[in-house]
Amino acid sequence: MNEMQPLRQWAIGAALCLALSHGPLGSSNAYADPAPLQQALAQHLIAADAVDKAPLLPLAEFYQLRDGRPVWQTAAAVESLVAALNSLAYDGLAPEDYHADTLLNEFQYSQRVGVTAQAAFEVKATRSLLLALDHLERGKVNPRDVEPAWDAPRPESNYSLLRIVHAVENRELNNAIALVRSTSDEYQQLRDALKYQYQLANLGSAPYLAARQAALRPGDEADDVIVLRQRLALWGEADVMVADSHAYPMIGVEVATNRRTFDAPLEAAVRRFQRRHLLQEDGVVGEQTRLALNTSVAARIDQLRVNLERARWMRPMQSAQPRLWVDIAGYRMHYVRPNGQHWDARVVVGTPRRETPIIHSAISHLTISPSWTIPPTIMREDVLPQVRADIDYLARKNIQVISPSGERLVAEEVDWQRPGGVMLRQVAGAGNPLGRVVVRFPNDEMIYLHDTPARGLFQRDQRALSSGCIRVEGVVELAQMLLQDTGSRYQMSRLLGGKSDLNVNLAQRIPVALHYLTAWPNTQGEVEFRPDIYRRDAALLAALQRPV
Repeated sequence: MNEMQPLRQWAIGAALCLALSHGPLGSSNAYADPAPLQQALAQHLIAADAVDKAPLLPLAEFYQLRDGRPVWQTAAAVESLVAALNSLAYDGLAPEDYHADTLLNEFQYSQRVGVTAQAAFEVKATRSLLLALDHLERGKVNPRDVEPAWDAPRPESNYSLLRIVHAVENRELNNAIALVRSTSDEYQQLRDALKYQYQLANLGSAPYLAARQAALRPGDEADDVIVLRQRLALWGEADVMVADSHAYPMIGVEVATNRRTFDAPLEAAVRRFQRRHLLQEDGVVGEQTRLALNTSVAARIDQLRVNLERARWMRPMQSAQPRLWVDIAGYRMHYVRPNGQHWDARVVVGTPRRETPIIHSAISHLTISPSWTIPPTIMREDVLPQVRADIDYLARKNIQVISPSGERLVAEEVDWQRPGGVMLRQVAGAGNPLGRVVVRFPNDEMIYLHDTPARGLFQRDQRALSSGCIRVEGVVELAQMLLQDTGSRYQMSRLLGGKSDLNVNLAQRIPVALHYLTAWPNTQGEVEFRPDIYRRDAALLAALQRPV
């Protein structure tokens, strides 16, 4: 059935029903003859599908639940709508996308002009509300428009339209907004952080920290230390300020002993700042720390808006339990077990040249003591140059040469300038880059979670170091939990001593998602601002800023 057919059927019927005995619920404005406005409203609804960019907006159902009566025909009703739409700024959405800046003037104009203009305004106001609710629930931007590899369907709206109608009738528009806004702790923490940044924007910026030939270190005495204190106070480190400073009134100010001295409390504040920005936590203000300190408030607002949108995309999987997800830009993996227990681990992800993609799938099986079939890109770019320079490289690395049909070949008999379809497979063992276990899930990118012999990499602050797959610290412990949580009879302690390339299916699949977030709360509830390692923020920000 055509999606708009119910709308036309209802609107035509409503147009024929020209007399009702009561005015709009919740309205002090009684219509001597409401029929002309209702008739005009019905006609505008019939035409709405011709201009609507979002035909799934439930305009028809909204008015069906109100028996065809208008709702935005008093100043109080429109003011409550505008206030609710303006509150979406703290969700990273633009209120002007929903005409929050013009609705009151348009309402006043429609009241002067007459019934036709009033009906047109009625439809516009309701469409604005429903579009805002849709964007708040599912995101304004279709993920596939900015993430071509996005492989999850966009979820359908899941809120109760009847409850929305009741909130509208009672002029409790904030309740209508709350019905669709994510209730996750992470979303609220991002929203609070954005609200704080908007408050900072209204106060004006602190001076910027000038570039220096030498890093600013604990024990230094310099005027730059004064600026450092001001920049840190701007980003929430209140205890580094001094009483005679032009501090920000919303930030509590305590007295520091010497504003020009890089003392121990200031060093501790620098370390906290570095930790929240995934920088080397050494207490020294070098180039990277200085650049992060000098980030503008406007840039942080943009970063939070982008990641609130990503949080809305993530919403469907956040309710699943158990679930596993990888925070790519945060270099962390999170596993929520069936009993609600959280298990986190550090990870190594793909370099900017070999990005780890966004993936939605489900863990299907483990491979114990895996061999490694070298992917074509790594073979072409990394291994073949080594082999051409020294054929013994293959033997040193325990790499076998395999024909397309799976037969072992003699390395010296292959033309390594034109190797054709040969494959390279590194046997299981201590030097194998996959380590002791691989956690597998179906995807087109050949991405998986795995162990690694290079465990020192987990100690680095920046861990975009792999060829795309995800190395997980403590992955053997993770594998045991996956077996236990899915009712498997196997134990990792016994499996690891067995044969190589042993595939162990999970009794049930566990949802897994790989997401890219450049701002996200840590386990302490502090919002971390991460480097945009894959430079994805700009495209999403541009899409968010496009008018609806």
